[in-house]
Amino acid sequence: MTTAESAPTPSGTGDFDLGALLAERGAERYELHSRYLNHQLPRMLHTIGFDKVYERAEGAHFWDADGNDHLDMLAGFGVMGLGRHHPVVRKALHDVLDASLADLTRFDCQPLPGLLAERLLAHSPHLDRVFFGNSGTEAVEGALKFARFATGRPRVLYCEHAFHGLTTGSSPSTASPASGTASPRCCPTRPSPRRPRRAGAGAAQGDVAALIVEPIQGKGVYESPPGYLRAAQELLHRHKALLIADEVQTGLGRTGDFYAYQHEQGVEPDLVCVAKALSGGYVPVGATLGKDWIFKKVYSSMDRVLVHSASFGANAQAMAAGLAVLSVMENEGIVAHARRTGDLLRTRLAALTGTYELLAGVRGRGLMIGIEFGRPRSLRLRPRWAMLQAARKGLFAQMVVVPLLQRHRILTQVSGDHLEVIKLIPPLVIDEEDVQRFMDAFTAVMDDAHDGGLVWEFGRTLVKQAVAHR
Repeated sequence: MTTAESAPTPSGTGDFDLGALLAERGAERYELHSRYLNHQLPRMLHTIGFDKVYERAEGAHFWDADGNDHLDMLAGFGVMGLGRHHPVVRKALHDVLDASLADLTRFDCQPLPGLLAERLLAHSPHLDRVFFGNSGTEAVEGALKFARFATGRPRVLYCEHAFHGLTTGSSPSTASPASGTASPRCCPTRPSPRRPRRAGAGAAQGDVAALIVEPIQGKGVYESPPGYLRAAQELLHRHKALLIADEVQTGLGRTGDFYAYQHEQGVEPDLVCVAKALSGGYVPVGATLGKDWIFKKVYSSMDRVLVHSASFGANAQAMAAGLAVLSVMENEGIVAHARRTGDLLRTRLAALTGTYELLAGVRGRGLMIGIEFGRPRSLRLRPRWAMLQAARKGLFAQMVVVPLLQRHRILTQVSGDHLEVIKLIPPLVIDEEDVQRFMDAFTAVMDDAHDGGLVWEFGRTLVKQAVAHR
């Protein structure tokens, strides 16, 4: 006979001390990443001088180990919509942890998912139901799966320059060599005023389930032309195919409306993908919103109740964060603020196109702005531009991003591989003082680039690295 052991009892104390661990080994961060994670990331960061040590963050700012303040114009690729550590979101997470909820039993219905779905759908006219997953790419995967279930068709149309994720299911709908080649069941369609009928033409073949489109593409910040979404929707519906709006990056106020598709009247997507900012920057979450009839096609019987599910989907922490985010957006007027601040920043940037010949244009909506660089007119600058383009397209944009961080402590990003475009997607809470700080830094870097200063010295370094990589 054996004696049953008593179950371990949580003591609330013990050997683990997170603060002590970070204090003891936090300085090893780059070495640990090189040894155990993606070894190319620290290598790349060191090469361009981005291997900083950041200690704390709040709102649209973070501070390095020396106490220097940095302005965040990247927002964690759009995740930090409300900035870092918003007190309302932070309190909601403390509250949900302290509540000790019986979460993720899988065989009950907790209140938080329903409450978040209700509040999210209140901002989403013409949509009826929500599936909660864990990321933007999962939201896309869910939408593709739902569209195929609902229509009984296999093929999905997507747009050139699109980015919908890096998983096996979503990446075939991503027009990027880095993501692998397109699936034979997917077909690119350019979002051009001259070719909106491409989506309808594909649907007319009878095997198309849907067109998935970013109303404003993250790579390059290309906006769908006026009337494109509505024309595509009409053609798709005529051929019994669906319109999927990928709002993973553009949703929740980023473009100055709650969703980017709402900038065009009459557009009512059948499925909408949401993620990033819904997390509050804390807990990964994704949401696939859709019309009632689509969900009823997917979950058509009790036998199919788990035909699409996620182990961590709709967990209490993610739901609490999402509810807090929507509360802040409503109470603090975040969408209107993003529209006003974005208009201010974009207008000031656009005014510089006549001053700097290397500045080709400024585009975007709200606080999703693309700054594009192009071939200069003057004979003095053309050879330098040609040198960079011959080595690798996109190096000039990188030449601007690096001094923005190193000299002015402003974090930005090049908008995509082989693109001479910088994308600005700051936290939606930046203010006029932040806008002025960015403008001062950007004009200083552009002055240097046009005067042939230190920016070009760094450019020669980038050219050598690009040639060596070949």
